[in-house]
Amino acid sequence: MTKADGKEQIRKVALVTGAARGIGLAVAKRFLGEGYRVALLDIERDLLDASVKALNDPDNTLALHTDVSDAAAVDKAFAATQARFGRLDALVNNAGIANFKPLLETTLEEWERIMAVNLTGPFLCTKAAAPLMREHGGGAIVNIASISALRASTLRVAYGTSKAGIIHFTKQSAVELALLGIRVNAVAPGPVETAMAKAVHTPAIRADYHDAIPLNRYGGEDELADAIFFLCSDRSSYITGQMLAVDGGFDATGIGLPTLRREGING
Repeated sequence: MTKADGKEQIRKVALVTGAARGIGLAVAKRFLGEGYRVALLDIERDLLDASVKALNDPDNTLALHTDVSDAAAVDKAFAATQARFGRLDALVNNAGIANFKPLLETTLEEWERIMAVNLTGPFLCTKAAAPLMREHGGGAIVNIASISALRASTLRVAYGTSKAGIIHFTKQSAVELALLGIRVNAVAPGPVETAMAKAVHTPAIRADYHDAIPLNRYGGEDELADAIFFLCSDRSSYITGQMLAVDGGFDATGIGLPTLRREGING
């Protein structure tokens, strides 16, 4: 706790999975900037340690080297968060993996691993988080889905299916956990300017995305963090069971957008 105007103020606590880089790290920074203490969880130990060190806030951060698909490891991570910070107010289920193969070339092992991380991981983390949130009157959970959960694409049979499952898991969790004072929502990012996207999206792919996105650009990691933090904050206190696409209008778009642009949609 901290003191302000002679009164005790509770320092809220957030746990972010997949927090060593990209959207997860941006979310962790946003929580810290809002006065939260933050547990950063990731499977990549060295990258996680480097990211937490770079935050340079040891009193308010905790590094948790954890595979979210490992039930025992997840329980240990949440117990460590409780031991260190004494409470949990927000959980962001961001950890995820993908492969990009045709359905007929996707192996059973690849399918099972993607489901284990992208779908079972949030299930395990939500089960571990809910009792901790209940102790202090509730909290908020945000699951990171994907625009691939809403519209099919080539080479994403396992990834897209896992993220579609996350959207229904969000609704199911919201209904069941509401009595505990826990809100559950999902964010579906469209193309985002992450280091991975910069590495794997060729100029041709980027041009295709720009053609299909009404705002005609990729999103920023901070823009995703803003939306995620909003859904964890008291400003969204009557919102639960919802999916917010943060995608520049990508999901709303049908065919013909590039042609309409060339013809001068604004006259």
